[in-house]
Amino acid sequence: MSAPAQSGTVYLTGAGPGDPDLLTLRALRLLQTADLILPDDLVSEEVLALAHPGAEIIPVGKRCGQPRITQAEIHVLMIEAAHAGKSVLRLKSGDPLIFGRAGEEMQALRSAHIPFEIVSGITTAFAVAATLQTPLTDRTAASKLILATAHHAAGKLQLTPKWTGVFPEDATLVIYMPGRGFRGLADDLIASGIAATTPCVAVSKATTPDEHVHATTLAHLEDAAVGPAPVILLIGHAIQMPA
Repeated sequence: MSAPAQSGTVYLTGAGPGDPDLLTLRALRLLQTADLILPDDLVSEEVLALAHPGAEIIPVGKRCGQPRITQAEIHVLMIEAAHAGKSVLRLKSGDPLIFGRAGEEMQALRSAHIPFEIVSGITTAFAVAATLQTPLTDRTAASKLILATAHHAAGKLQLTPKWTGVFPEDATLVIYMPGRGFRGLADDLIASGIAATTPCVAVSKATTPDEHVHATTLAHLEDAAVGPAPVILLIGHAIQMPA
């Protein structure tokens, strides 16, 4: 069994996509031993239920660009708790190093001379592909995997990820946090050079009991057919869905 959470240390930890069965053993051990848990909104209740009864849990999530707490305030919570001798579990959906603002938190912790550990988690793209039983890369269809998001700094929403030149045909594109304008996004991707017949899958609330899968092509991706947030989009010829 891995070591318990240590006093005065912050753990930037991935909680996986939602299903508690997809937690790492290290994340589970930290849930069972940390003094303070700071979870994002997308960390499931089933995962938080695994925390030990004495843990203090303070949600610090941000949804749809509307934070209940600022990033700077999250830094203060982590640093003050660690200085007070508490073990701090900063729990992030998926993997902490993918679209999780871990870089900002690491910088704040380093500046405050707080020891920290990074604990990887299963990012949603990989969990979704496993659930759908589809590869993300394929020797005949995709030798590249591009992870992108429509959310950027200063609250700006950029519907289509930017790249130079025509989008590569031998790539699978995964878009996290795509917003709700799926038809417009699909039109922009087609205009960038991706064929309208390219397979795509929109997965809502991945790995949870409320998961909703909409498999189609870019030409037929419609807003009304996609389930509620959070949603992730998989686009590319490597995507293999049952007929």
